[in-house]
Amino acid sequence: MSSETQDTETRADADDVQEIPQSSPDARRAAKILYKPFGIASSVVGGLVAARVFRAVYKKATPGDRQDPPTALQSEYRLREILIGAALQGAIYAVVKASIDRAGARVFQRWTGEWPGD
Repeated sequence: MSSETQDTETRADADDVQEIPQSSPDARRAAKILYKPFGIASSVVGGLVAARVFRAVYKKATPGDRQDPPTALQSEYRLREILIGAALQGAIYAVVKASIDRAGARVFQRWTGEWPGD
């Protein structure tokens, strides 16, 4: 193997494969520290987006004029409705959060040249 091949790492993703040069441990540590506030902000935005998406999906999926999903302590709803709503909310939140976290990490990598996760 050439020294150039040894100095790079191949990182495969579902949508692309790219060569990323290995960086020093100090640079990786600094990237993780710098990413913390960026990651927190993107998580907050992700939570807000997920809540809006869930409310919109819930309104369309339920019959009648219900505006808000049931909570666990609302006695007028059956347990089945509450559990289905909670499962739907969890699935939507997980997908939105993963999407926003991944997009945020890619933006951070473009700005700094370091992947914040590994």
